[in-house]
Amino acid sequence: MINERQTYYVTLATGEISQISTASDWNYTIYANNEEIEELREIFNENRATDWGNYFRAHVPYLEYHHDKGNDIYDRHICAIYDKLYELGDENAKAHIEQILPLLNRNKE
Repeated sequence: MINERQTYYVTLATGEISQISTASDWNYTIYANNEEIEELREIFNENRATDWGNYFRAHVPYLEYHHDKGNDIYDRHICAIYDKLYELGDENAKAHIEQILPLLNRNKE
């Protein structure tokens, strides 16, 4: 079935999403359908594009981090990634995210 959720393994640093647990070191186990995986991939792609822009901006010495709109966008993407991982994650993923990012703890049950 197309909308049936399957198990995926996510590597946060690279944005890799795989159905094979031995393909690489992964951080989170999630359960998602094809549409949810596409949404997560899109957030990772947007974040990667913003990250490249920030890399080039970092070479401008007079622009501070907290005054840079690109960094705000990057931070929002990271929060969106964690929010989606929390929504789709297994109990271990949710517990870890609650521990490292208490603001995302929405106590979903």
